[in-house]
Amino acid sequence: MADKLHQYQGFTGRIHCARDKYQERWAQWKEQHPRGFKDMVKESLFGIPNSEEPQRVWQDSEYSDIYRRKSRIELMRISAAVMGIEFSYAAETAFVSPTLLQIGVPHQQMTLVWALSPLVGFFMTPLLGSLSDRCRLKFGRRRPFIVLMSIGVFLGLILVPNGEAIGYALGDVRPTNRTEVPSALGPRSNALEGSGSNRHPWGVLFTVLGTVFLDFDADACQSPARAYLLDVTVPEDHAKGLSTFTVMAGLGGFMGYALGGINWDNTRIGDFFGGHVRAVFSLITVIFVACVSATVTSFKEIPLDELTEQEHFRKLAETERAQENFDVEDGMEQNNLKTEKATYGSLNQPENLDINTPSGHNHLSLRHYLRSIVVMPSSLRVVCLTNLFCWMAHVCYSLYFTDFVGEAVFGGDPAAPLGSESRTEYEAGVRFGCWGMAMYSLSCACYSTIIEKLINKLGARNVYVGGLCTYSCGMFLLCIIRARAAVLLFSWTAGVMYSTLFTMPYLLVAHYHATGMWDNTGGGCGQERGIGTDVAVVSSCVFVAQLLVSFIMGFAVKAMGSTAAVVAVAALLASCAAFTATKITYLDL
Repeated sequence: MADKLHQYQGFTGRIHCARDKYQERWAQWKEQHPRGFKDMVKESLFGIPNSEEPQRVWQDSEYSDIYRRKSRIELMRISAAVMGIEFSYAAETAFVSPTLLQIGVPHQQMTLVWALSPLVGFFMTPLLGSLSDRCRLKFGRRRPFIVLMSIGVFLGLILVPNGEAIGYALGDVRPTNRTEVPSALGPRSNALEGSGSNRHPWGVLFTVLGTVFLDFDADACQSPARAYLLDVTVPEDHAKGLSTFTVMAGLGGFMGYALGGINWDNTRIGDFFGGHVRAVFSLITVIFVACVSATVTSFKEIPLDELTEQEHFRKLAETERAQENFDVEDGMEQNNLKTEKATYGSLNQPENLDINTPSGHNHLSLRHYLRSIVVMPSSLRVVCLTNLFCWMAHVCYSLYFTDFVGEAVFGGDPAAPLGSESRTEYEAGVRFGCWGMAMYSLSCACYSTIIEKLINKLGARNVYVGGLCTYSCGMFLLCIIRARAAVLLFSWTAGVMYSTLFTMPYLLVAHYHATGMWDNTGGGCGQERGIGTDVAVVSSCVFVAQLLVSFIMGFAVKAMGSTAAVVAVAALLASCAAFTATKITYLDL
């Protein structure tokens, strides 16, 4: 019939039909995008909404964007800060130890330097999270702390590569007859060869200070960054947002390691900044500032004083989302509890967070906070225990993996004379281990893109336990095989582990707050707990894990007689985490 009609109309008729068809499509597109093509591009690139729907419901609110679903581009911008943090981590893990050794810090004292940050962070990070829950600044509750911690990271990125130069400016004596020994690993190796006394007291002071600034603030900044993500997104976007957060972290780590792997000494950039280390730190400083700026300028936070006034907008948003998402009456009844109790950010019950009332008063003392940990809901306690085991398993990999590859896989000896075959093999193994860590960062980014779909299809319990079992099996097989191909292959399981511990605990905490329930026995979060506090509690597990691993790893290596104990302990701890993950209260996730 259509062919006969076209034959009757002729060529001109077909043109008119095509024109009418495209005019109809154009009219439909304009109806869907009332603000035009220019604003659609702005939405894609900068996260500016083009839908008139929020304006129709919350036309009197300047915070209307908070109550709508976010696009992937918007979530990437909200999560950009963690990408900058992971760039900083890459520089820290690659160059802080060599820098400290080069300026005279004895190798035996390196563990003391690295212990300063987790010791301070364990007590300070949760308190900062609690303070962010009660921050009354017009700028918001989370962004001031993101900016504050970012300033600390910025100072660390400046002090670490320039600590020695600052020391010379303040009076440190320059070495007169210092011999340079060529080595494939750079300054770390020739620093280990010397046993001279420390001649750089000011340089050591400022470098150690920069290390503490960089390590502590990079860790502490992640808690308000996660809380900010959860605050400015609706509960339906929490899983997608946290997976995006982890993707950005994985990409930041991968690109950071790659940036450090470039030989900047042979480039103009290296000449301009004064060497490889300074070039890497300078470039990462610029990237870090850009990433943090993108996050803090993405969405306006609702100040604490205005949250009660904005509560009626939340109720309108939930009603409209419920009508859109639940078309079947039975489905609406099943999700009734979640719909009624979902709230903005950390405010489970806004009236309970009014700190002007005695029942909602928050005592920000260390004693009070430690007491709140002791009396925390049992469901949150199991999440923290699981996260502690996860971080201990991951710290084994992240801190000692290259040494394991150099000794157990390549058969090298770091204490062998420089230039010997054993020493050369060890250095080759360390470099090869860096490729494995790059694969782990890439794996983390790739797995994070599908973890949300896996949760929806398989359930949170299966994804959580399965991710931990995958890592445990990978490390166990690597301990047995100890081959070069196994290093690259099983490092991908470390990415699965990192993505899991970066996503699942915080998704559970957000879900507990969004539903207003903590466990099946009726335990509640209490009037003095906020999502910022609980995110900080979960995040602080990394500090405890680093301290515990530093104590047990030496005994494990000595008992096993090989650095293969690194991956063996990691496999054991991951299996313990998998077991405790089966005891977590998942509700309807």
